[in-house]
Amino acid sequence: MTANNTTCNTPLSYQNQTMAYFHGQIGQQKRLLHAIQKLLPFDLADHIHCCLIKGNQLLVYTDSPVWASQLRFYNAAMLASTAPLVATVQIKVITQQVGFVTHSDRKAQLPCAEKIEMLQKDSRNIADEPLQAALLKLSATLARLSNKN
Repeated sequence: MTANNTTCNTPLSYQNQTMAYFHGQIGQQKRLLHAIQKLLPFDLADHIHCCLIKGNQLLVYTDSPVWASQLRFYNAAMLASTAPLVATVQIKVITQQVGFVTHSDRKAQLPCAEKIEMLQKDSRNIADEPLQAALLKLSATLARLSNKN
């Protein structure tokens, strides 16, 4: 019996127009980022994380408000380098890294069983039916979640 040598293809090796479009957009944004970074002093260019063109606007993303204020002094240079495509420059601050979260360290703080029971009893005496139904559903969910833990 002979072993089959199979290779794993990357997603970009398939004929997929959507992936090809997004790959092209990423390449365009990288080229734009490098072009803008070449215009700026090294210490300032190091704090630009992303550049993209949206409509007739150049969006420049940096990591702090201090660097954003410094970048505003270079608006004219950035406009001149992208003149036919861009009419304005907008500088934005990225406040946190965005990515996929595999797990969360946060746990819900569930009320004790007595408070859940009190919520359930008190909600039966409420005259407003939608509110009563919502509170009964909430108390049932809290009871179910507290039984899991």
